Amino acid sequence: MRKSVVMAALAGLLAGTAIAHAADTKIGALMDVTGPLASFIPPLMNAANFAIKNVNDGGGLLDGKAVLVVGDSQAASQPAVDAATKLVNVENVPIIMGALASGSTIAAATAVTIPTATSPAMTGMKDGDHLFRLVPSDNYQGDVLAKVVLDEGIKKVAITYVNNDYGVGIANTFNAAFKKAGGKVTAFEKHEDKKNSYRSEIATLAKHKPDALVVIAYASGSGSKIVKQAIEGGFFSRFIGTDGLRDDELIKEVGADALKDSFFTAPTSPDKNEASAKLHAAFNAEYKEGADKPFVDQTYDATFLAALAVEKAGSADKTKMIKALRDVASAPGEVIGPGEWAKAKELIKAGKDINYEGAGGSYEFDANGDVTGFIGKFIVDGTTYKQIAIYK
Repeated sequence: MRKSVVMAALAGLLAGTAIAHAADTKIGALMDVTGPLASFIPPLMNAANFAIKNVNDGGGLLDGKAVLVVGDSQAASQPAVDAATKLVNVENVPIIMGALASGSTIAAATAVTIPTATSPAMTGMKDGDHLFRLVPSDNYQGDVLAKVVLDEGIKKVAITYVNNDYGVGIANTFNAAFKKAGGKVTAFEKHEDKKNSYRSEIATLAKHKPDALVVIAYASGSGSKIVKQAIEGGFFSRFIGTDGLRDDELIKEVGADALKDSFFTAPTSPDKNEASAKLHAAFNAEYKEGADKPFVDQTYDATFLAALAVEKAGSADKTKMIKALRDVASAPGEVIGPGEWAKAKELIKAGKDINYEGAGGSYEFDANGDVTGFIGKFIVDGTTYKQIAIYK
């Protein structure tokens, strides 16, 4: 959204602009407000805004308030470049959270600055240690998905994937891992996102009678159309998807009954995580619903960490902020959880080390700014998705 969904992605992006301590401090956010990931965004916007509210309720950022400034990356390359350029050059933000889509993230990172998502291509980018992401690379999810599929007793699949950074990255990893583990891939085909009909492609994918169709795409883009047309044509009845397909839009389009034998993987939070439970309770009290949606935990954590990095750096100096982000996210240090801004601010002021343990888990960044993280297995349960297993 990696996603790639998404989501996204999600991490800090550092730009070296000056900031007046007595003024409000802007935190940038690249969000795919319109485009194929738009259905994911409302709860993620709430998560980012909730993190900013927690910062301001807990004493504010530096000597003023934190203000979220959003740029619409539209899950597309050029709009992402334009939005990131405006955030850096016009809004003068010192740090950016987002984006969710891999293609828009890579474009923005290459052109002007470094946000994040999940494409494996971002791991090796020469970003000067500016790129940090809070969700595991699609390489990791692809490997886990291969295990999940084989654990289900499925030995033969066809694969269709959207022709973008998200689809190509995760499809290649899954394809290799599944075959290496003994599975058979009867067809491995890319598709374009904005077609009205995929019936001819689906017929080709079904030719050698695989046990299931793996669809790596966005539900609000090609994903729902492919699943719906595959069912209508009687070609497939069982589908396997990644986080881009784990979207309520898919259930609305094809119905829960048609998905009863299907399952999906997506980045998730560790089991029995007190930080996640605390955030979800506070989030739902504020917004009434949505805490269980994909990437809410990571979006909140990314926004909160962005603010912690600014507070730790004491300014918008880029070199200081890079070190500050690693310092506040990693052990050692006194543990800070979601919403504990006042505690964090006091500790930073006193020169003490802090270690943010988020709703999405621990964020011990490696040399590339990546984390391992957790992958959940989901099934359709009524009008939404139910997590039935966690893989690490």
